[in-house]
Amino acid sequence: MSSIHRRPKDLIACSSASFSSSPFQLPIQSNPIQSNSPFLSLSSSSSSTFIHITENLSKMSAPEIPVGATIVHTFKQSFVDVPIDAENGNAIATTQFLDAAESLTTMFDVLGSVAFSPVKSDLLGNIKKLRDRQAAAPAESTNVQDLCRNELKTKKHTATEGLLWLVRGLEFTCLALSANVAKESEELADSFRNAYGSTLKPHHSFLIKPIFSAAMGACPYRKDFYSKLGADEAQVTSELRVYLAALDKIVGILKGFVESKEAKW
Repeated sequence: MSSIHRRPKDLIACSSASFSSSPFQLPIQSNPIQSNSPFLSLSSSSSSTFIHITENLSKMSAPEIPVGATIVHTFKQSFVDVPIDAENGNAIATTQFLDAAESLTTMFDVLGSVAFSPVKSDLLGNIKKLRDRQAAAPAESTNVQDLCRNELKTKKHTATEGLLWLVRGLEFTCLALSANVAKESEELADSFRNAYGSTLKPHHSFLIKPIFSAAMGACPYRKDFYSKLGADEAQVTSELRVYLAALDKIVGILKGFVESKEAKW
């Protein structure tokens, strides 16, 4: 087995030291829709980035699951309960969506590997970009789509770009977990590897891909993962199916939006 799979923490440290600017924020393609934030976008200097990653490792602790419950019950907000206004172009409520996305990041704590720390950090970083815009213009940001439309009117795109990468990250996570729930014989590493290949990998440079390879290889065994999501595996998988179906619907709506002309900058 290669060092990539044995020592993901060392790989992250090595990669951080070798990048001249932000180790995870490299221009992948000239099109602005595919540049500036290749899913991992931490601080601007190599040393401060490494500090940011290592500090964040201590925050990765799996949530405690109440007796008779599953990890879904620990979420502050579920995607199942995020309002979608079908009469207003499937507008998605901003606050509930961001709360649900932030809650999802605790799943990476359950995965239990330091290799997933940058993944979680990036999701939270993109959530913050949207929260900052919402705080700056609350009346114009009641739903996610309007938040971006109104930001773009100001000739800025920080939150809109954040949404692009947040949706990509959510799609990656949703596809991996959905496939794993559906295929009882498939290990997590295979599910995440396949999801990565169809979502984020096309947007990543050869410098970023090894970091994700480390994360894929560091996934726990399937049986160990599900045992941490709740005592009753049948209950866990049943609730995850409902949760992931709701996430998939929202990802589909927002993916269509970020790929539309009105979300371009």
